Amino acid sequence: MNKTIRRASVFTLLLVFALLVRATWVQFYEGRALAEDKDNRRNAIALYSEPLGNIVVGGEAVTGSARTTSGDLRYKRTYTDGELYAAVTGYSSQVFGATQLEGVYQDLLDGTDTRLQTVMDTVTGKRADPGDVLTTIDPDVQKAAYEALGDKKGAAVAIDPETGRILAVVSTPSYDPADLATGDSDVWTRLQKDADKPMTNRALRQPLPPGSTFKLVVAAAALEDGLYSSVDDRTVSPDPYPLPQSDRDLSNENPSAPCENASIRVALQYSCNNVFGKMAVDLGQDKVRAMAEKFGFNDDEQDVPVRAYESVYPKDMDKAQTALSGIGQFDVTATPLQIAMVSAAIANGGELVSPHMVSRITDSDGDVLEDYDDNASGTRIVSSSTAEQLRSAMQTVVEEGTGTNAQIDGVTVGGKTGTAQHGTNNSKTPYAWFTSYGTSDSTGKQVAVAVIVEQSDAARSEVSGNGLAAPVAKAVMEAALAD
Repeated sequence: MNKTIRRASVFTLLLVFALLVRATWVQFYEGRALAEDKDNRRNAIALYSEPLGNIVVGGEAVTGSARTTSGDLRYKRTYTDGELYAAVTGYSSQVFGATQLEGVYQDLLDGTDTRLQTVMDTVTGKRADPGDVLTTIDPDVQKAAYEALGDKKGAAVAIDPETGRILAVVSTPSYDPADLATGDSDVWTRLQKDADKPMTNRALRQPLPPGSTFKLVVAAAALEDGLYSSVDDRTVSPDPYPLPQSDRDLSNENPSAPCENASIRVALQYSCNNVFGKMAVDLGQDKVRAMAEKFGFNDDEQDVPVRAYESVYPKDMDKAQTALSGIGQFDVTATPLQIAMVSAAIANGGELVSPHMVSRITDSDGDVLEDYDDNASGTRIVSSSTAEQLRSAMQTVVEEGTGTNAQIDGVTVGGKTGTAQHGTNNSKTPYAWFTSYGTSDSTGKQVAVAVIVEQSDAARSEVSGNGLAAPVAKAVMEAALAD
């Protein structure tokens, strides 16, 4: 064989080898990426070729699967009381993907979770029968929150303080996930353009200024630090309080309230801005932030198991800004979930049990794959003494302070109102907050609740935590504590 033929042969072999390497790369690496691409129609066809597993509330499935009559997808997702549970389930759509619990547990619900596979499934490559997601949501509590919010734009969260089980997650206005199941682009466009943002989960994913509900965190920091030893100690708090490094004063909504040098109890009862603004400055932003973070602020990995948006206590503030942060303003933001966690920890003797809205997940036979109730852990936030004092002060708020609309016969209720500024120079309708805990006098059963009302048909002068949010919290607590 002459040299020219030999070189041509080697070159040809190299080309064949390169082709084989490229084919292998495409088949085993790029092929996987193509197979997993969200725009690959085969994935949707496979996903909806069989009925999906279900999300269960109170022992009843609130999701389902229905056989289609046209197209290449054999089944579509269905929902029972879709608007009521949208903030819990999210949606599973043939076109738009999956969110909330539908998204978190998609592998379990479509049967591709490896924990569902039998030995024979592994050998044959057959998709396993799907599993189910059993939630902690109490249907009566969920319905009470949804109906109490009504036409208001807002959200509510209810937690069992002792177990961390989330009993209700409601966001209004809501939407029906069934409208998205078939991938109707007109419905998607309408929901996306809706100024009221019905697809936003306000309970978990819209942090807003918490207003005076944050004063509970500042009070907890002051008692834990020893700045004050009791909620009944008189503070050193001029009224109004001159903001440090500023020519402005921090005044109170009610100028006749006894806020000058008021105790923590009286300051919570009348929601005295001067007391908590100065208290935050006296503590310093680092101590207030440390307490806020113990309650869950500044945690960007808060999963319940849906990822909740981070509630924020800011850094690098001057003293005037620190004072404003002490009343839940400046750049402080919180979700209703976060504010409910504050009340839950106080109600539970100072210990916060990790909040979760899934009790357990099971396979198609009902065998438990993971039990989240058993795995829920508790963290000490404040001492039992501090928690007891704060509960007592919160009871005063409801019994004779700014939260009287939350009173319930046969239930010991403690709460804190909040009215947070909205817009430049508070030019827009303020946010109305209420956070509370309720303990049944007959059974000892407890619940912690947080409510925000962003917008209602009430006149601006009538917007308050007691007027708008407390009645919602009352309805939720009544449902949760019913025998």
